[in-house]
Amino acid sequence: MAAAEGTMTLAFDLDALTRFADPEAVVQDARQWTSYLGIVSEKPTFAVTKFAREHRIRQDFFSGPRGREESLEQIRKQFETDRHVFVGVTQEDASLADAVGWEFMQVGEAAEAAGWTLKEDS
Repeated sequence: MAAAEGTMTLAFDLDALTRFADPEAVVQDARQWTSYLGIVSEKPTFAVTKFAREHRIRQDFFSGPRGREESLEQIRKQFETDRHVFVGVTQEDASLADAVGWEFMQVGEAAEAAGWTLKEDS
């Protein structure tokens, strides 16, 4: 299956998503220009599910019981879009994205580019 032109899969690291003042608004906005969206984390599935439920975030995918690297690899195979963007926080996140063939965007850069507000302490 070929990737649809102009489509994007967007994955937020849970730590990145928690840095936004209003994660629900961030996801609602991102849904306007992404095809698929979800959260990946090394944390247990219940922690990600709890955060998503508390912030009314509907996910097209999540990392489940596997680690972030395996999750991103599987998501890339399952969601064949022409861009796969991973929003993270650390240099380790950037290295992970590079290793699995995703574009990386640091949370602050993503906030600035999209007009999203970070929490004061971020």
